[in-house]
Amino acid sequence: MRKFVIFFAVALAMLSSAKAADAPKVKVTPLATLDKTVTGQPVVLPKDAHALVVLAEFPPGARLPEHKHPYPHYVYVLEGTLTVVNTETGKTFTLKQGDALAEMMNTWHYGINKTAAPVKLLVIDEVPPGVKSNTVPRP
Repeated sequence: MRKFVIFFAVALAMLSSAKAADAPKVKVTPLATLDKTVTGQPVVLPKDAHALVVLAEFPPGARLPEHKHPYPHYVYVLEGTLTVVNTETGKTFTLKQGDALAEMMNTWHYGINKTAAPVKLLVIDEVPPGVKSNTVPRP
């Protein structure tokens, strides 16, 4: 009986290894290495930073109020095209599906969906402990 149990355990291990070798491989695609914001500012993390991760969805025509981010704010466009307006310089730039960037910090701006399709963004903020939002609305 003991030999049968050992044989069964070895056979099961070999079968498991064979199945693992046949499993599909995970594909890892680097998207960005971000050490500067879109305006060239260095990305500096706050002490003991933690991440806030959100999904932002802009229906066609939706616009955020003018605001700024005091801490690093990363954006990855999952779907659609978003226009970002820097209200301090008047410059605009467009983000499309697959774009990743670190947004400008301490600079007044807003995002607007000028298209007929929705926009979905994965947003990651790195903030100090206790901070619940990295968005400061313009008074």
